[in-house]
Amino acid sequence: MDFAKYGQLRFERRDNGVLLITMDRPDKYNAADEQMHGELARVWTDVSADPQTRVAVITGAGKAFSAGGDLAMVERMAGDHDRVAHMLSEMSDLVYNIINCEKPVISAINGVAVGAGTVVALLADISICANDARIGDGHVKLGVAAGDHAAIIWPLLVGMAKARYYLLTGEMVDGVEAERLGLVSKALPREEVLPEALRVADVLGSGSQPAIRWTKRALNGWLRMAGPIFDQSAAYEMLTFMGPDVVEGAAALRDKRAPRFPSAHPTGG
Repeated sequence: MDFAKYGQLRFERRDNGVLLITMDRPDKYNAADEQMHGELARVWTDVSADPQTRVAVITGAGKAFSAGGDLAMVERMAGDHDRVAHMLSEMSDLVYNIINCEKPVISAINGVAVGAGTVVALLADISICANDARIGDGHVKLGVAAGDHAAIIWPLLVGMAKARYYLLTGEMVDGVEAERLGLVSKALPREEVLPEALRVADVLGSGSQPAIRWTKRALNGWLRMAGPIFDQSAAYEMLTFMGPDVVEGAAALRDKRAPRFPSAHPTGG
């Protein structure tokens, strides 16, 4: 791997073929701007092809795992067809590249994970989450359809009733509840998250590589079958980026107030 071509991901090689990847924008709570989103989309192809890597662990620098999409990026995308079309392609790469990565991926969810952060956190093959971390998909609160990873993985992890509830309301869950629901593999005190993720990575890195990789490939057949559902949700998300609600949703987030979506007040009342 050519680590030099990544500016917002930090890499550390460890024993047993473990590659630790850290999202490194701590001052922005590792929110994904255009650069980081692009790096997260392509890094899994590099991990898959890298002969020195047997398992990847991804975490966030500082207090957060990833606070989703950078708000300034959202504002730049709103109503911009070319940016939206590019994001649709890149979003698909991010989801499918994680699913198709030959090597197992472990997420060490050390803090809040929303939006693009939740994609990586939950599409990882094994997810280790802090008890006090907050996880959610807040697309509807921004005024866009829940695309990204949501429709492809939430129903498989927590069942349709819970998936509908959390994706339609945009409510968050903490790590303890996420483990109870089956949204994450394991929840632990925050200081134990990364050590446990690295311990599990050592187990996978020192195990039978064909057995582990082909087990992953078979299990992810469930996600590949759901590919058309993801493609539809991603298109719907990008379609809502071309409407007025996302403009109001972004403004409300920036002003720290409740949104007043045009679609919910069609006559201005």
